Amino acid sequence: AVKQLWGDGDHMAEIDDMMSEQEAIRGERAKSVCDLFRDRAVRWQLITLSAVGCCMQLVGVNVVYFYAYNVFIKAGIPPAQTHYVSLGVGITEILSTVLCGLLIERAGRKTLLWRNYTVMGLALGLLTVTLSLQDSFFWVPYCSVALVFIFIMSFGIGPAGVLCPLLTEIFIQSYRPAAYVFNGVTNWIQLFILGLLFPFIV
Repeated sequence: AVKQLWGDGDHMAEIDDMMSEQEAIRGERAKSVCDLFRDRAVRWQLITLSAVGCCMQLVGVNVVYFYAYNVFIKAGIPPAQTHYVSLGVGITEILSTVLCGLLIERAGRKTLLWRNYTVMGLALGLLTVTLSLQDSFFWVPYCSVALVFIFIMSFGIGPAGVLCPLLTEIFIQSYRPAAYVFNGVTNWIQLFILGLLFPFIV
């Protein structure tokens, strides 16, 4: 199965890791969310997961989605056609996440994260400039649309694709279900708070 997933080569180190993890959790039941909070052995994993979850909400992707409709209208796309552009945004995110899956082992997680965070930062900075100059030149709104797509593609290749499998990599099998529950609940709570506060910030 390992050869089928990763191709030919020496995968004994990975198999040894799997066997040692299986031996360590032999006979252990799946842990609850309360166990996750009580056990000091997974404290740093929980802190890491919380920090990553908070950062994911604050990278700006929700703001880009919030303003995307206005950007598309300003670019001259008729309101009746904006759903096609929105579909294009969704397809871009899916394709970039698949591309991340192909690149992650070759390029490495850190490289994908830092390069794409840099591109996202540049795209947001340029998007701020182009939104300010929307009415100055006829081509500026089209630059804004392109920057939205660049930002979303960078998000899919970087943070979205790299950080989603993090849970399975930092928690052993018995803690994974509880970690997924904790991560899902905290992400939705953060999204809810951001959704409530963002209109007031604007």
